[in-house]
Amino acid sequence: MNRRLLLVVITLALAIPPCWAQSAATSTAASPTASAQTPPAQAQRPQPPPPIVSPDVHPDGTVTFRFRDPNAQEVGLNLEGTTKPQPMEKDDQGVWSITTQPLAPDYYGYTFDADGVNLVDPSNTLMKTNLLFLSNMVHVPGAPPPDWETTDVPHGVVHHYFYHSGVVGDDRDYFVYTPPGYNPKAKTTYPVLYLQHGYSDGADGWTAVGRANFILDNLIAQDKVEPMLIVMSLGYGAPEILHRGPGSFHDPNLVQRNMDKFGEALITEVIPQVEKDFRVKADREHRALAGLSMGGAESLYVGLNHLDEFAWIGSFSAGGLGDNYGTEFPNLGSAVNSQVRLLWIACGTDDHLIGPNRKFREWLTSKGIQHTDIETPGMHTWMVWRRNLIAFAPLLFQK
Repeated sequence: MNRRLLLVVITLALAIPPCWAQSAATSTAASPTASAQTPPAQAQRPQPPPPIVSPDVHPDGTVTFRFRDPNAQEVGLNLEGTTKPQPMEKDDQGVWSITTQPLAPDYYGYTFDADGVNLVDPSNTLMKTNLLFLSNMVHVPGAPPPDWETTDVPHGVVHHYFYHSGVVGDDRDYFVYTPPGYNPKAKTTYPVLYLQHGYSDGADGWTAVGRANFILDNLIAQDKVEPMLIVMSLGYGAPEILHRGPGSFHDPNLVQRNMDKFGEALITEVIPQVEKDFRVKADREHRALAGLSMGGAESLYVGLNHLDEFAWIGSFSAGGLGDNYGTEFPNLGSAVNSQVRLLWIACGTDDHLIGPNRKFREWLTSKGIQHTDIETPGMHTWMVWRRNLIAFAPLLFQK
């Protein structure tokens, strides 16, 4: 080694402070002891509570609902078809529960009310879709199965379409049900029912909740209805009516604009596109227009003011029509009886809209306009509207 380099190395070695060497020695000596120490035991994580079953449907049609919330002071069940929360009881595990009376076979929407806060059931993945009020559904089956059940019959297809509306100025969607056996390459053509959802629903309301496609599958299999297409479009001609909430219906100008723009979009955009894409009969005699709640009012307003487009009109629990009928229907008189093949107006007797529906029917009678009045037990619920569709569809497109 070069003598100068060796001298540098020796000098650096002598320059190391004694404390460093002592620390290194201490560390080296302590390391075997440290490695021999047992690490502290990890804190035990609390075990999650056992899962709960909710809803629990029993053979007699009763249903038990359960909801875990040990800190809640009061919990109630909001069940579709009832007017107020039903109180639930808490056990020593913090699980609230209630068992209902036997329920008629159907699909029921529900939520929990925990200390005034509306909550969905975290134990149930079956949801009732809605643009404003999210909730769960519980299925109470029937024997024999009602017409909204999924049964072993040929099934149609539900198609989902998107488009930009130049009338409304937004991007929106619509659904089309084609019946079993529909073949776009065949020569067979079909009539069309344009079926509208209610306020706060989306365009999927009649399929996701109303089960319209299964209803038609079963009615067609029973040879009760003319095979038809069902077109379900978005009913908001003025989308701000949805964004502002239910109080929007206190603004008559907004309600009117919503109906006008809905009708314009349906007639100038949706119907032409459907008649381009599907094998349908493109004349008024083979077009029907019906809907529930807001969609029922839209069907009456648009249908009766466009009798050159629709010969069959149905309304289920119409809401939002107003009561200035002479202004809304300026051309209606007994002469329309030769044009309207069916004017079918239904409402549940426990529905808060039964009064306005009866008033409108009385006005039709005073004008000499023929119509069919339907009143059934029930509130403003899907349990009424499914049955309305089952009763209404077989009347359509009869010669």
